[in-house]
Amino acid sequence: MSAPDSLPCPNCQSPYGYPTGTLWVCPECNHEWIPDDSAVSDNGNQVLDANGNVLQDGDTVVVVKDLPVKGAPKPIKAGTKVKNIRLTEGDHNIDCKIDGFGAMGLKSEFVKKG
Repeated sequence: MSAPDSLPCPNCQSPYGYPTGTLWVCPECNHEWIPDDSAVSDNGNQVLDANGNVLQDGDTVVVVKDLPVKGAPKPIKAGTKVKNIRLTEGDHNIDCKIDGFGAMGLKSEFVKKG
């Protein structure tokens, strides 16, 4: 039995995933994965952005609406870019650092992949 020429990307469902040795790569979203892990992955715990895109650790996101911050004199403005997010469990499922505000938690429903 030979290996398939392409596999669908577990991140964006693109049908054009291709092998690069032990990893597979998606040419559309640059996601890398090991084929055996995609069958074991738990799709029930996916974190989705405001547009329904799957988020992953290390992604860059953009805030889609002004977000008030308790104790801060001004809100986080819509359009603020947040780099290198970390996904967590709970209501505020994104841990990040925002320039001018510091470390905080965000809800994935208020950001989009960017």
